[in-house]
Amino acid sequence: MQRRTFLAAAAASAVTLALPSLARAAAASSGLPSGPVRLIVGFPAGGGTDVLARLIGQKLAADWGIPVIVENRAGAAGVIAADFVAKQPGDGNTLLLTHINSHGIAPGLQPNLGYDVDRDFTPLALVGKTPTVLVANVNQPAKDLKSLVEQCKAQPGKVIFGSAGSGSAQHLALEIFKARAGIDVLHVPYKGSAPLMTDLMGGHVHYAFEGMTTATPLIQSSKVRALAQTLQTRVESLPNVPTIAEQGYPDFEASIWFAVDGPAGMPAPLADRLSADLDKVLALPDVAERLKQFGAAEGGGGRARYAEFGRAERKKFAQVIQQANIRPEG
Repeated sequence: MQRRTFLAAAAASAVTLALPSLARAAAASSGLPSGPVRLIVGFPAGGGTDVLARLIGQKLAADWGIPVIVENRAGAAGVIAADFVAKQPGDGNTLLLTHINSHGIAPGLQPNLGYDVDRDFTPLALVGKTPTVLVANVNQPAKDLKSLVEQCKAQPGKVIFGSAGSGSAQHLALEIFKARAGIDVLHVPYKGSAPLMTDLMGGHVHYAFEGMTTATPLIQSSKVRALAQTLQTRVESLPNVPTIAEQGYPDFEASIWFAVDGPAGMPAPLADRLSADLDKVLALPDVAERLKQFGAAEGGGGRARYAEFGRAERKKFAQVIQQANIRPEG
């Protein structure tokens, strides 16, 4: 009796020990990661990046039958989260909801960055690009881009532009526009968008480039005036705000973008499967509608498209940072 009990227990134990291996084998045969997938976000819960991550994670979990857990590792404008993911194995169990800050701007801004985007990550999918919006204090004279440029040229170095921080996407949009328009302005960096918008509405700052999520409610309530948006075409949620490109600066673009990356070393079949599934999720009607509300456009298109886009963005911002002599804060 004791021998039969021992053998039964040993068999049960063997089955239990084998379950993770069986799960991994089943996942591998389906081209999916084994076990729960962590989707790392470099910003606090409740923000725009976090909302996107939870929407995408929910859809992937339903498609895969595998839990997708959003994990917030906030700090350093997304760099802390990116650095964490760069050090994980390339088995698909840890992914990054990538932000322009960590993969577009930081490589050219921070010389001692703990990761190399091209070496330490596997690009999977571009989630979407959102415009920054050029907004004005309602008492400023400029009603369009032409009159703003005229104002800046008439008062070189005196018109005040704020930004959400030195080296932020909003600041770099300003620097790109300054170079294209040939203007000199006074740049005042803030520690975030909230204090910047307070001072813009109060008249302490005249103009600013700001992200859509922050700017849109203020535009709709007439607390600030929108002069331009920075994608090549107008987003549907701001149909009456012209682009900078259509106001005399062809090909101008300065977006805030989001993507999904995995760590380096991810097998190509796994990366291809994850990329295809992400594209499928982005095309779902309810996801597409939510992205439209964010002003996010031009997502999807496969791994190669995102990889090429990312390289072009890093090159562009590195040049802007060098030419404007921008230094990281802190």
